[in-house]
Amino acid sequence: MTRIRSTLTRSAAVAAVGAAAVLTGTSTAAAETEVSPPAEFTSAFTAMATPDMVVNADGVATPGEPGATGTFTYRINSDLEIICYDIELDGVTPPYMSPAKTATHIHEAAAGKSGPPRIALPNPEDDGSGTLVSKGCLQGPFTTGLAPQGTDTGQGFTLAQLEANPSAFFTDTHTSAFMAGAVRGQLSAIPVGGVETGAGGTADEGSAGGLLALGGVGVAAAAGAVALRRHRAQG
Repeated sequence: MTRIRSTLTRSAAVAAVGAAAVLTGTSTAAAETEVSPPAEFTSAFTAMATPDMVVNADGVATPGEPGATGTFTYRINSDLEIICYDIELDGVTPPYMSPAKTATHIHEAAAGKSGPPRIALPNPEDDGSGTLVSKGCLQGPFTTGLAPQGTDTGQGFTLAQLEANPSAFFTDTHTSAFMAGAVRGQLSAIPVGGVETGAGGTADEGSAGGLLALGGVGVAAAAGAVALRRHRAQG
């Protein structure tokens, strides 16, 4: 938790200088707060992020870092406005860079489209194995430190909006070499219990039952999560 806290602090400090031109008067007290996981979650989502999904601010395909991949898993309690994040990046090369207060985000936009960040998350750091990892929980209201129209792009956003239409949101991370995004992936729903730690990983309702309940894209996303997750905390 100390590592995640220091990451968020450093990122906010960098943003205060590098993004001063777009920051509003949002106070620290109004920003998201690091919290412990809640007792229960109302929804869960995953995204398998790849470089070929990246588009620039004009919606033009702008491939990210070749060979890089990312697994983003989110658990949400929209009643408490808490999001818990579990992010792993492989093949992504820092330094991170973004005009927002961190370089790892949840944006609002459909596949192939660009859109504003709604949540800024702590940037993943090397866990000692070469994999970049970021885990923790944040409670809103959320801010991004980015305000191109004079209002922070996180202002007014609620997690219920994400729950209502997850495919309208994507997650990504940005680096100095790949400003449009090193990797990107659209969100899709998974069982609230997610993928548990254990040999091969299982969904709460059992791997087969949990995956079959999703259908379509959700099955592929959850199956990918089973294959790639190594550190799924149950709360």
